[in-house]
Formats: sequence, structure tokens, C-alpha cells
Amino acid sequence: MQTLHEQLQDAAELMRKARKVVALTGAGISTESGIPDFRSPGSTWLKNPPVSYPDFVSKPEARRQYWATRRGLSAQILAARPNAAHHALVELERRQKLLGLVTQNFDGLHLDAGHDPARVVEIHGTSREAACVLCGTRVPMVEIQRRIDSGEEDPQCQSCNGYMKSATILFGQHIPAAVLARAKELAEACDLFLVVGSSLQVSPAAHLPLLALKKNAPLLIINLMSTPLDSSADVVIQEKAGLALPRLIEML
Repeated sequence: MQTLHEQLQDAAELMRKARKVVALTGAGISTESGIPDFRSPGSTWLKNPPVSYPDFVSKPEARRQYWATRRGLSAQILAARPNAAHHALVELERRQKLLGLVTQNFDGLHLDAGHDPARVVEIHGTSREAACVLCGTRVPMVEIQRRIDSGEEDPQCQSCNGYMKSATILFGQHIPAAVLARAKELAEACDLFLVVGSSLQVSPAAHLPLLALKKNAPLLIINLMSTPLDSSADVVIQEKAGLALPRLIEML
């Protein structure tokens, strides 16, 4: 059984050789910033199961539930700040090793940390904007939140009267084709695929490491719990991202 230091040494050796690292981040990187994941105690979603996209567009009561649930989530996201793991990934970009970053998170913390937005693919969208489901008009989420706080239960688009929702991907909603294509393109072009804080259980993000493996890129996983791809990884580090990732970058 390797020690954490030995695992980090092996990971650092992989990282030193890499010039085109692609990172996939999941909820585990943001829990350390105070945003609970779907399965964590205290998660808003455990108290109020997520509304599906078909229900959102067809049922007024589902939309009211959606916006009521988001009130608590919005406060958590607004209070969150990037942590040491986010900053370590920015340092990897600064050293010109990071080809791109695909995140399953919609909290915007990678952008707050200082990444070049052109290198970040928010595969599940962003909670910082609201989008009309009909015409696609986007407005800052704080604007919609003000309307919710002042009594609106089901805000509508001021351009076409369509339903407004967070610009995130709901269950049953398709990821935009261009976003998914960009994520796959990065996975196939990398020379090291780095998973940080993802259980690799939610598709299609969970399939991205497989694309990298098919191109013979090494796979490095940093996640507290085991994942379905641990046996395929070159190095697996079961530790908090905020602890392991900064130490790894320091070793380069």
C-alpha cells in the first residue's frame, strides 16, 4: 500500500512529462468551498429532489418548486470562493501545461480562480445566468433572483414570455452539441487526463476519460471515493482535492 507521498510522487512524474493536460472536475472540488454535492448531508437536493426538464417546461407547480429550491442554493453559491484545488489548477495553466478544463460544476469558481474562459468547458452550464427556454435570451441570475425575492414564483422572459430557468442542464435536458463536442475534442487531444473530485457516475462527462484512454493518454484520479475507472488509472489518490492537488503542483 503506497503512502500519499509516494502516490503524489508517481502523479508528479506523469505530470512532468505532460504538455497537454485536460482536467475533469466534479462536485468534490467545490464541496471544499462550501457547496454540498447531491449526496452530501445538508444538500438542498436531498430535501427537494431536482425538477426534471420535461416537468419544468410542462408543469407550473414544478417551476415554482424549482425556483423555491434554488433560493437556498443561490445563497450557497454566492457565498462560495475558490479553494486551494481551484488555484492549483490555475497554476497548472500558468505553467502552460493545461490544455483545457471540463467541469461538471455550474458554480463558476474555476473562472473566479482566474482561468482563461476559453480553456473552460462548463458541461452542465452556469448558475450565474438565467436563460429563456424558448428564445434563449440570457440575463444575470441576480436579476432573476431579485424578481423571485420580490414575489414572482414563475419568472418569464421579458422578450418572448417564455419560461426562465438557470442556464444549467436539468435532468432530461440535452447538453448543447457544441459544448459536448468541445469536451470530447479536449479529451482526445490530451497527453494526460486528470480527474478531480468526480465520482465518474454521471454521463456524458464520465465517458471523457475513456476517450483519453483510447488515445493511450495516462489517467490520474484524485477523488475521496473510488470510481468505476480506478482500475484503468495510472495513479489513484483518494484524498481531498484541496490537499492533494496543491502538493502535486508544488512537486513539479
